Formats: sequence, C-alpha cells, structure tokens
Amino acid sequence: VSGDKPVSLAGHKDAVRAVAVSPDGKLVASGSADKTVIVWDAATGKAVHTLTGHDGVVTSVAFTPDGKRVVSAADDRAIKEWD
Repeated sequence: VSGDKPVSLAGHKDAVRAVAVSPDGKLVASGSADKTVIVWDAATGKAVHTLTGHDGVVTSVAFTPDGKRVVSAADDRAIKEWD
C-alpha cells in the first residue's frame, strides 16, 4: 500500500469483502466473511488490531476523517464504530 513494493496482508479465514485506507495512508482496514475487521500497518503488512463482534459477514469498512476510528457494517444489520 505504501512504498515501492506491494505488501501482502494475510490473516482472514474467509474472503475479504471490504477494504479502506486511513486518511494518512498508514493503516488499512479489511472486513471479511469471517465476521472480523483487521487493521493493518500499511508499510509492514502486520496486523495491528483484530476486531470481533459482528454476527455476520462484514460488508463495508471505513475510517473516520480523523483516522482514529473504523466503522464497519455487516449483513447482521449492525454498524459498529471501533476506537
């Protein structure tokens, strides 16, 4: 995501359904059919946080404009905001 070469992000146990990049480009959030959201360091590809709590497939993720929170939605009809 950042730098000259691609970084592989491996950690979800099912298909990735949504991806978002933080406003500063330092983080990537991915939502998956495994019902989790993972926040990644864009430079290293390492998972920073794994967010659990949805009861359905995560279908969208976004960072707030200040980049301090992630918002996710899932087919369990829930929207969650994470610090």
